[in-house]
Amino acid sequence: MAHPRSFAGQGKFSHFAVALLFSTGLAGASQAEAAEGIFDEMRFGATTSIGNGDNHESGVFPSFTIFFDPLGAGSATGIAEKLLRPRIHAGASIATSSSGVNEVYGGFSWNADLTERLFLELGVGATVHDGDLNDDGTSGPKLGCRLLFREYAAAGYRFDNHWNLSATLEHASNADLCNGPNDGLTRAGLMLGYKF
Repeated sequence: MAHPRSFAGQGKFSHFAVALLFSTGLAGASQAEAAEGIFDEMRFGATTSIGNGDNHESGVFPSFTIFFDPLGAGSATGIAEKLLRPRIHAGASIATSSSGVNEVYGGFSWNADLTERLFLELGVGATVHDGDLNDDGTSGPKLGCRLLFREYAAAGYRFDNHWNLSATLEHASNADLCNGPNDGLTRAGLMLGYKF
């Protein structure tokens, strides 16, 4: 007999798949729209859980993120101006196993160029997920509440003016603000980016 979560997760998975496809459709907008400043960058990739014990999620997590630059982060000069003008990101990651957690997330991102090609990036925001909130006997992290804080760090390399590859480390948890467990989600992965 199939595990109860595997059936319940299918409905949740389809909602997240629709959200991811919608995001992908938005990213597939014409180059002319991108040139007008709707999208600054899009990234595709995958992460995997680096948590241990109950915090570990099996499988990989295909991910998609869109970056917007309505505050003009690309033209900011000086540290103070760069801090006050972050890019905005939105994305989703899809679980490929029953113990994995699907996410839709968004927040703010800051870049720092180390060289013309190498860069660092930090991001903070929030994520909504379909994981277990409390200990119900299933495997995988117990997250306490549906809305979590999310932060990430990335180190990347620009191949040219458009393409880049970044290694990412991300974490989501409720910061003990919910009435329940706080196992958290911790993942690492690679993202291929295209900057418009």
